[in-house]
Parts: sequence; structure tokens; C-alpha cells
Amino acid sequence: MIHNISYRVFVYGTENEEKVREAIKTIFPNSLPEKDINEGYYGNRVLILHDKINKKREIKEFIRKFENLDVDSKTSIIKELNNKLDDRGNLFLRFDKQEAYMGNLSVVEHGDSIHLKIKIAAYPAKKEIAIKIAIEMLEENNVL
Repeated sequence: MIHNISYRVFVYGTENEEKVREAIKTIFPNSLPEKDINEGYYGNRVLILHDKINKKREIKEFIRKFENLDVDSKTSIIKELNNKLDDRGNLFLRFDKQEAYMGNLSVVEHGDSIHLKIKIAAYPAKKEIAIKIAIEMLEENNVL
């Protein structure tokens, strides 16, 4: 149902990189993110941690976590599914960094989050087919 999952998260100068890595571990326990160093608008240092999850076992573990999402997060995913899927079957979700660090998953809309791009296995890769598959996946994992 999912080909792969890519994520990226920004680590700002006021944040502790190790704590952000711990937040990532809540979502992807086996991930070893790559690190890029960039410069922010005001010349401040910004780290970007990113990785791509391809292993089926890790993807299944991630999907199982949907069952434990809070009601607001489940509602947000369902309500915004059409807007969060692009024409190539990529589902874009954001999880709150602070909540993830505390061991919880919460879908958010703000930018200071863990950004996920979930490639839905849709053949052909059309939005309508990807939506149908995503709904089936969410139903199987007690989100709907």
C-alpha cells in the first residue's frame, strides 16, 4: 500500500538536535537520518535531518501507529485527505515535534514539525486511485 516514506525536519539554533532525533525515533525507531547544514534567512544555522524509509517492516510499523492517533489527528487526516494528496499519489503529513519527543503522535498544520511524504502504491499513479487506497489503509488501521 505504501512504496516508501520520506521525511525531513528542521532543527533551529534554539533546539537541541538530540531531542529532535528522539522525536524522529518516536515515528521511525530504526531511522538514521542524514544531516544537511544550511543558513537561515537571518544567517542563523539550520540543520535539516532527513531519511527515506523503504523497508516494508518499518513501513508496516509506521502504519500501525495510526491506530493510536488522537481523535483530532484522525479527523484532520480524513477531512484533509484530498488536499494532502498530490496528483502523483504522495500523501503529505506533518507531525508535531514536541509531541513526538514526548512519545505521542499528533498531526499538525504548522511548519515547525516533522514533514512526511508518503508514496502511496497506486497503479496507475493517479490521485483518485491513491485516495481510494489511502482510505482502505486508514480503515484497516482503525482510523476511519
